Amino acid sequence: MAALEVEIVAIDALGEARWALWCDMLAADPALNSPYFRPEFAQVAGRISPDAAVAVFSRGGDIVGFFPHQRRGGALQPLAAPMNDYHGVIAFPGQAPSLEEVSRVLGATRLNVTAWVGETGLGEDRRTVQVELGEGGYAGWYADRRSNQGKFFKDKERARRSMEAELGPLRVERGLRDPALLDWLIDLKRDQYKRTSRHDIFACGWTVDLLHALLKEDRDGFGASMAGLWAGDRLTAIEYSLHAGDQYHFWFPGYDPALARCSPGILLSMDTMRLASELGYRTFDFGFEGEHYKKYFCNGARIVREAVVLKPGLGAAVSGAAVGVLGERGQRLRTSVRRRWAAIEACETSSGARLKGAMQAAGAALAKARATSTRPVPA
Repeated sequence: MAALEVEIVAIDALGEARWALWCDMLAADPALNSPYFRPEFAQVAGRISPDAAVAVFSRGGDIVGFFPHQRRGGALQPLAAPMNDYHGVIAFPGQAPSLEEVSRVLGATRLNVTAWVGETGLGEDRRTVQVELGEGGYAGWYADRRSNQGKFFKDKERARRSMEAELGPLRVERGLRDPALLDWLIDLKRDQYKRTSRHDIFACGWTVDLLHALLKEDRDGFGASMAGLWAGDRLTAIEYSLHAGDQYHFWFPGYDPALARCSPGILLSMDTMRLASELGYRTFDFGFEGEHYKKYFCNGARIVREAVVLKPGLGAAVSGAAVGVLGERGQRLRTSVRRRWAAIEACETSSGARLKGAMQAAGAALAKARATSTRPVPA
C-alpha cells in the first residue's frame, strides 16, 4: 500500500471538486450519516473555531479521506470540539486511515477524540443511544415504549397534566431560530456548569458564536434549530438540535430548574420527536448514554471510541505508572480528569486560560474522589 500523505488546507479553500468528493464519501458510508460529518457543519465551524483546517489524506496521488480539525498549541482535536458529538475521517468504506495513522502524519503532540467513528485499537468503547422509528412512526414507538416501560411514561403523562393544571395550557414549537431564546438556553447551561463544577464551555466565546451561526444555516437538508415548551405564558424548556437527512441530533437541552418535578425537558423531547417525525426524521440521537431517562426512550445504540494519542515519551509513561499505583480508582480519576481537560483544551485558546481550567478541573476531580472514598459502605 502506498504511503499516507497529508495536505493541510483552510476549510474555505477546499474547492468545489473536493467538497463534491466529500459528499460522495458520505453517501457511500452509512456510518457517517450524522449532521456532524456534513460539509455545512465543517464550513460554519471552520469560520468560527480558531485554528481550524482540513487534513486531506492521499495515497499514490489519490485522495482517500478528509479530517476537519482544530489545533490548540501542539495538540489537535476534531473540529468544533468539545461540541462535536461524532468525528472521524470522511472516506469511502475501507479506505479511511486509522486513528494511529492520522495522529502520526499530522504530527500532533496529542490527539484527543471523544467519539471516534472508525476502526481503531486505541482507547475504549463508549455508547451513544438513539430512538429509531420504525414503520409505525412516532405513534408506534410510543405505543411500544408505553407497553414496555409503562410506569415511566404514565408518570410523564401525569407530569404533563400537573404542569398544565398549575400553569396553563401547554404548547410546543419547533424550528425556532430566535437568538434571544438561544441566549436563554446558554444562560441555563452556564448555571448548570457552575452548579456541577464543570468547565463552562461557553465562557470562551467562540462556542456561543458557533451555535448562533449554525442557527442561520438551512440548506441542502442541513440545519440547526430549537424547540420550546411553554406552559401558559411561561417558557419551561428549550432544546437545541442539529438535523440533516433523516437524522435529528438532540444537542443542548435546558429547562427551568424550578419545574424539575414536572420533567419539562423530557416532555419537550417527546413532543419534538412527534413533530419532527411528521417531517420525515426517523433517527433521534440522544448522544452518550448516562442520563437515566435515555434507557426508557432509546431502542438503538452506536459504539464509538474515546482515545488520547500521545507522542511516545515520559508523559505517557508517568501517566501509565500513576494509574498502575492507584488501581481502579486511579483509572476512574484519570478518565474524569482527561474528559475535563479535553473540554478545557478544546475551548480555550490561550495557555493561561488552559492552565486555569486545568487547575480547577483537577481540584474538582480530587474533591469528587475524596467524597467517594469517604462515603459509608452499606452493611
